[in-house]
Amino acid sequence: MSNDISDLKISGIGRVTINRLIDAGYSLKFLAVASPSIVSKTTGVPVEKVRLIAAEARKLLGLEGEDFITAKKYMEIRKNIEKISTGCKALDNLLLGGVETEAITEFIGEFGAGKTQICHQLAVMVQLSKDEGGLDGRAVYIDSEGTFRPERIVQIANAKGLNHEEVLENIIYARVYNTDHQMFLIRKIFDFIDENIKLVIVDSLISNFRSEYPGRENLATRQQLLNAHVHDLLKLSMYNIAVVVTNQVVSSPDVFFGNPLKPAGGNVVAHGCTYRIWLKKGKENKRIAKIIDSPYMSESEIIFAITEDGVVDV
Repeated sequence: MSNDISDLKISGIGRVTINRLIDAGYSLKFLAVASPSIVSKTTGVPVEKVRLIAAEARKLLGLEGEDFITAKKYMEIRKNIEKISTGCKALDNLLLGGVETEAITEFIGEFGAGKTQICHQLAVMVQLSKDEGGLDGRAVYIDSEGTFRPERIVQIANAKGLNHEEVLENIIYARVYNTDHQMFLIRKIFDFIDENIKLVIVDSLISNFRSEYPGRENLATRQQLLNAHVHDLLKLSMYNIAVVVTNQVVSSPDVFFGNPLKPAGGNVVAHGCTYRIWLKKGKENKRIAKIIDSPYMSESEIIFAITEDGVVDV
């Protein structure tokens, strides 16, 4: 089955309608999990027709299932979820084995806390065999701040005894220039999702949103767009992909006691991300990682280090 919808044959749905969806950039896999109302608004195709097409797409992709299942059956389904080792035992222990597929893992912290370093290392680790902690897969790296460095990938790959040329070839990179471009690129990943993509990194998630929609007067628009973006990432994760995002921190001037810093993005990001890890600088090259939100992991923290070889245990 191709990744577009040109081969769909649905009663009452003509070629003109199908071509509208194709021209708007909708692939079969994205359409299967997209909101019919949003697709209708962006294409002009009546929402009822979009629902028919989406239902057929889910059927073709095998995404249809029972409406209700027991918790026991769901637990069996979750055994198919995979994890990518961070390459650091302490971080892996914090995450109960590593970064999980079918979830969004968020790393939060100030500049220099180690967010991008972890992202670089994960882009290498995902390429290892499953026995070595990887998924034998490729990574997509969406760079919104211009902090991706292939030279750093080479250092980490060499430290792990890997062929850095092959490692670089298996990282698909895109530099983001604005909010619309960032949202477009995430949707574009659905076009090549079958090319062994196992990890999608967005570094950072919110930088463009904050710069393009400043002030309270733009807050509602920013949060609406950010909400749609996070949900696109959640849809992407449904295809057994691990999604990793980094987030900035903002200061709360009304906090007089405790930590005045909080993650940017408010409740939209807080509710959208599955696992949230706060990173802090320690002495010298040491960093502290703390789980601040998880469906089942306890709030705990560990210490790791950043060296020329990458993210390592202390």
